Amino acid sequence: MTIRVVAFGGGHGLSASLRALRRCAPALDLQITAVVTVGDDGGSSGRLRAERGGIPPGDLRQALVALAGDHPATRRSAGLFQHRFTEGANGGCGRGDALAGHAVGNLVLCGLMELLGDPVAALEHAGAMLGAVGRVLPMSCQPVDIEARVRGADPGRPDEVCTVRGQHQVAVTTGRVESLRLTPQAPPACAQAVAAIGAADWLIFGPGSWYTSVLPHLLVPQLAAAILTSRARRLVTLNLAAEKETLGLSVADHLAALRWYLPELAVDFVLADAKAVGDPEPVGRAAESLGARLVLAPVAVDDGTPRHDPAALGTALVPVLGADR
Repeated sequence: MTIRVVAFGGGHGLSASLRALRRCAPALDLQITAVVTVGDDGGSSGRLRAERGGIPPGDLRQALVALAGDHPATRRSAGLFQHRFTEGANGGCGRGDALAGHAVGNLVLCGLMELLGDPVAALEHAGAMLGAVGRVLPMSCQPVDIEARVRGADPGRPDEVCTVRGQHQVAVTTGRVESLRLTPQAPPACAQAVAAIGAADWLIFGPGSWYTSVLPHLLVPQLAAAILTSRARRLVTLNLAAEKETLGLSVADHLAALRWYLPELAVDFVLADAKAVGDPEPVGRAAESLGARLVLAPVAVDDGTPRHDPAALGTALVPVLGADR
């Protein structure tokens, strides 16, 4: 029986989750859908968003590449999507190099969105180009801006609270994020994403940048409503280390943040790396507060860096996702 999985996130965290799910797919007959944040305003995505309009393509590109097929031709296409232009030898004939820093896949997605006039159709076409084993959807077909109220963003004023605007600035802030919001505050959800959530057997949150990749989904009213009314079971995969935006936030605090932004949210399982968790008791209590059972497994790469190993994460996911209802 096919198991329909919807994974929420963006960037490298979602990419690791999707690569792990791909490894599970043959054993569990998974049907994978990625729902991706659209708040990126940095780097190539930020430039294209500012110059061309539309939703930022970078996180969507990474999700597509993570799901790319194994045929040699599609692997080459995936490599092309990830190829990033460096500055030309002539520096753009003295005018600067407009392509420098752009990923080829970002340009392809922008071109497809302009050509087809529909982000979902563009992503379906790009997925076919890459032989994607799954579907990639934006959380909204309109770009959003992320704002955070941050305490101590200025190290010289540790008690001052100010507003930090933009996904990139929130991600690199050295202060403590106290609240998060989107602009517009109620962006329309992608209809296909809402439908996928309604039909899902599993909803997966994380790993990823908590405030800029995971929590934004809960701030889209139609997505939040679909998550709460879905009959799917819910899994939270915790990060391996704090990022700049979550410095000072304990592992248990990450789970509390989910409840803060979506108070009615219930979770079935919380998956974490035993070494990253340390003392499991506070994390176990935080999981229980969401109605979840804590599952500890070795899911990190073995070189000591705080990155999930897709093979190990996939191994840990199989007994969870395959468990009988």
